[in-house]
Amino acid sequence: MPASFQIRTEVEENIPVLHISGEITSESEEVLLGEYDKLQPAQKARVILHFGDTRYINSSGIAILIGIINRANEHKGRVEFAGLSPHFRKVMDIVGLTDFVKVYDSLQDALQAS
Repeated sequence: MPASFQIRTEVEENIPVLHISGEITSESEEVLLGEYDKLQPAQKARVILHFGDTRYINSSGIAILIGIINRANEHKGRVEFAGLSPHFRKVMDIVGLTDFVKVYDSLQDALQAS
C-alpha cells in the first residue's frame, strides 16, 4: 500500500463508511477490497465510500471501484459515493460510475438519505 493511501472503516448511523484518503491506484487495491470484504454480509446492504480526503485516482483506481460495485451487486447490496470533489464527480460521470451508484455532496447528506 502506498504511503499516500489510507482507508478507515467506521459505522455511522448503522451504515458502514469507508473513508478513503490519498491516492487510489493499483497499489491500494488489496487494502481497499480487503476493507470491503471484511464487512459482514448484512452490512453490505448499503456501504458509503467517502472521498473527502482523496487526492488522486487513476484508471486502476476506477477499476477497483467497479470491482466493489460488482461485489455489492452480487450480494444485492449497494454502494454510494460521498464527498467527491467537483473534479472527481466529473470523472465518475465521464466513466459512467454515477449510473450505478448514488452520489451525495457530503457524507452528512448520504447518511441522512435512505
